[in-house]
Amino acid sequence: MTTATNAPAPIDDRFTTTDWGLFLSVAVIWGSSFLFIDIGLDALPPGVITLMRVGLGALALTVLPLPRRHTKIEPEDRVRLVALSIFWVAIPFTLFPIAEQHITSAVAGLLNGGTPIFAAIFAMLLLRQSTRGAQLLGIAVGFVGVIFVSLPSIGEGSSETFGVVLVVLATVCYGFAVTLAGPMQQRYGSVNLMAKVLALATVWTAPFGLWQIDDAEWELGPVVAVAVLGVVGTGIAFALMGTLVGRVGSTRASFITYLIPVVALVLGVAFRGDEVFVLELVGVAFVIGGAILASRRTTTPSTRRIRSTP
Repeated sequence: MTTATNAPAPIDDRFTTTDWGLFLSVAVIWGSSFLFIDIGLDALPPGVITLMRVGLGALALTVLPLPRRHTKIEPEDRVRLVALSIFWVAIPFTLFPIAEQHITSAVAGLLNGGTPIFAAIFAMLLLRQSTRGAQLLGIAVGFVGVIFVSLPSIGEGSSETFGVVLVVLATVCYGFAVTLAGPMQQRYGSVNLMAKVLALATVWTAPFGLWQIDDAEWELGPVVAVAVLGVVGTGIAFALMGTLVGRVGSTRASFITYLIPVVALVLGVAFRGDEVFVLELVGVAFVIGGAILASRRTTTPSTRRIRSTP
């Protein structure tokens, strides 16, 4: 594995074969997480899935020989570290398995595509970033897309509506966490930071997981699915993402977010027979388009133009 560096990647460099391999690998791994959660629910309760996922992810980042910076978290950043463990991991990782008891893995993955929209909103509110033009249009378009994706499930009844609300809450948490995570990752490195975040989140998710452990049936297929979700999807994927950011920069690496709903949709339909409505497909197109617009930099005439695709 190539070691991530702190030097910013040239923005005009084309992706190499290695870059594309990392990019597609992370997109597939994170896009398949919704399928693995759905398989895990065949035998395991939501709390056990979350605890296994977080705990195995923390273990993977701790014991595997991954590139990392052994940097101690400064006192002024410890509150942010705790906040990341709660809003980036503990809450959303708990909400997704509960939600997928009420909606399909495909719908959960499609709704997750709204994360960049909420990230743009929090960047505007918390970081006082100037937001205008294409960015505001992107936020509006993305919200319309989230509504379109939600409508068919909401129309099915209160149970499906509950699942949609939980996923939207999870994506709001992701959007808030991403705003906090950027500067922290630059200071401490992605692997080092995420290992600490997952270790803390294991503590926060343990009570719910242990409370539900008696309801687990421990069938081989679901257990293996959740183990892969933890080690690969939650541990190794973050290390790969950190490497990719070091090679191509965070802006171009973030385009992975736009592929995740597509991967989740394809896998949900192919392996779980998830039903997908035309309105949901239209919605995800709006979400992805809005996310691309919302993630654009505000430029001035003297600012160098940045390519919009990796």
